[in-house]
Amino acid sequence: MEQVFAVQVNPVRGPGGEPEPRRLRFGGRVVAVAEVLDRWPGEGYRYLKLRGGDDATYILRHGEAGDRWELVQFIRDGAVG
Repeated sequence: MEQVFAVQVNPVRGPGGEPEPRRLRFGGRVVAVAEVLDRWPGEGYRYLKLRGGDDATYILRHGEAGDRWELVQFIRDGAVG
């Protein structure tokens, strides 16, 4: 079973006009987005791979319906969460 966490996002418009996160908020943490590493479509979602200002890697998905952002994967120092 896939485990995801809701994330609050402060978005800006990306190159294609789609919203992209500039800051993430989850579990009491606030992380600035340093770089969008990759983007890809999914069924009903868009996925973004980000490098945070904390040098961790985040994979988020954005629900096309309802404007919902979710943290799918977190990678820090080789440890996957």
